[in-house]
Amino acid sequence: MALDQEEVETVEKKGEKEMSFFDHLEALRWHIIRSLVAIILFGIVIFANKDFVFRQVIYAPRYDDFLTYRVFCYLGDWLCFKPAPFTIITRDLAEKFTMHITVSFVLGIIAAFPYVFWEFWRFIKPGLYPKEQKAARGIVLVCSLLFLSGVLFGYYMIAPFAMTFLAGYELADTLSTPTLGSYVNYLVMFTMPIGLVFEMPIVSFFLTKLGILTPSLLKKVRRYAIIVILIVAGILTPSPDMVSQLILATPLYMLYEASILVSSREMKRKKREAAKEEAELLERERRIESTNRD
Repeated sequence: MALDQEEVETVEKKGEKEMSFFDHLEALRWHIIRSLVAIILFGIVIFANKDFVFRQVIYAPRYDDFLTYRVFCYLGDWLCFKPAPFTIITRDLAEKFTMHITVSFVLGIIAAFPYVFWEFWRFIKPGLYPKEQKAARGIVLVCSLLFLSGVLFGYYMIAPFAMTFLAGYELADTLSTPTLGSYVNYLVMFTMPIGLVFEMPIVSFFLTKLGILTPSLLKKVRRYAIIVILIVAGILTPSPDMVSQLILATPLYMLYEASILVSSREMKRKKREAAKEEAELLERERRIESTNRD
């Protein structure tokens, strides 16, 4: 006799519960290994194209023809700004090589992020109920788009403003000659953390699902959140001008509002499911009482 869908799901759940702690560790180990292999493969491709990567990607914000500078100058003279000239030097004999490896690894992580998150999702998905899996459908795509959007936003919006300010900051007769390591580290700081910050709606979704967060709480602390967002924008953008800080603070606030919407939607879904389960329970009890009377 064929099993119906609910029975199949029950059998699968029982099979998953029979996995021991060490079985889970073994599964996690292979997910991590495959993720590292993907990062290394992307890193190798990037490592092999060092001239293109450094000239067209890493050093691009230093040049006048960078997309951000051209767009802002096109919008108006009062928005137009250009990068301050500076020379990148190396003080350590192996700095060029180590920074080449570092850049390849970081860009490998960014390029492989969708696959890495997919591996992470494959690990935690069997532990979720079918309804939870259905509610989280498309989460790999959404998380990947949010992360990559954050990285691109940091690269095209935060990095040009911050580097222009830092490189152009004058202090007596001090020349601006940053090391390659300093330049790369700042560029990573202006991009990777922004990508993680852009995952705010996803974090809100899972915290709401766990019952830790509610939309009413997010609305209640909105005014404090705005202050925190401005502080974060001030930290992530070394430039003291309001333009660069508002450029970062605006999407962060929009992400906060999106988090409220995501949390509200998930809360409504949980209430609908709870009401449906309660109605099914009452109907089941009514049928049992009816059967007993008969």
